[in-house]
Amino acid sequence: MRKWNWKWKDLKNIRIKTDIRVDDLNDRMLLINLYGTQAILLVIGVIMLFVQGADWRSLFSFAPGWSIVLWGGGIALAVLAADLIVSKYVPKEVTDDGGVNKRIFGRRPLWHIALICVLVSICEELLFRAGLQHYLGPYWTSIVFAAIHIRYLQHWLMTGLVFCISYGIGWIFIHTGSLWTAIFAHFMIDFISGCILRYGKEE
Repeated sequence: MRKWNWKWKDLKNIRIKTDIRVDDLNDRMLLINLYGTQAILLVIGVIMLFVQGADWRSLFSFAPGWSIVLWGGGIALAVLAADLIVSKYVPKEVTDDGGVNKRIFGRRPLWHIALICVLVSICEELLFRAGLQHYLGPYWTSIVFAAIHIRYLQHWLMTGLVFCISYGIGWIFIHTGSLWTAIFAHFMIDFISGCILRYGKEE
């Protein structure tokens, strides 16, 4: 059996590459990065909920009924309308995310787009709405939410739009009391946007 001669000085030779661009990742690594990130968010969110002693039954209640669809769908339609206006009147370089969304959704089958959007909406809303918002409120939670979408930070307009989306979702979560409202809104925004990227015509 081969013996591995490990030494402490070997740690000095370890380098973490920080200038990785989306073009440097193949499709497999892009998906691993996406699913891995969501898994981390999910774990952190669940831990936060256990620490705060959250009422899971109330949090995931369907008691609001159609309010979940109406509020969630209403926010999603407002966001998509704003995105349509921005894409029509704002220069493309301002809304450029480095090609990340196009790479994620551009060639996926419909079921995979839906799967990605379901996972992202559940993991992110569990952490930000159910977890962080409990401590920080919708305003500061939205600041953090906008900050982690680092690919938009170079443009104030897109950063502001992400902040407004997060704040709107946080508000409807407070209004209905059900995390499903936030999840549904997040899912609809991502799913419709993903389908546009996948099936829409190139300009």
